[in-house]
Amino acid sequence: MIYFHRDEFGYHGDVEPCPDLVQMLDSARSIAGIPFVINSGIRSPERNAQVGGSPNSAHLTGHAVDIRVKSGSERLKIVMACLEAGFQRIGVGNGFVHVDTDTRKPQGVMWVY
Repeated sequence: MIYFHRDEFGYHGDVEPCPDLVQMLDSARSIAGIPFVINSGIRSPERNAQVGGSPNSAHLTGHAVDIRVKSGSERLKIVMACLEAGFQRIGVGNGFVHVDTDTRKPQGVMWVY
């Protein structure tokens, strides 16, 4: 099942969401059984700087999203589903979970904000 639409990922120039990212998000959403709301997807360099993003953020290339989280149980479901779907890069923040498919960065990592 396809849960996500192009508009949910945001826009900047001709950057498109990475197909692997979209496929894995759809899989994770199905596994979790709860809605995933994307807080932040594709960012312009200006927007990335405004939100304190890394200068080489995967958001700049369409390889990352931040998923809104409203509770601890929701956070756990999202993280577990993303792991099962194959995500190798997960960041956990207050109010969101970051996932990305940027293979230029270390794999098999989880961090907190």
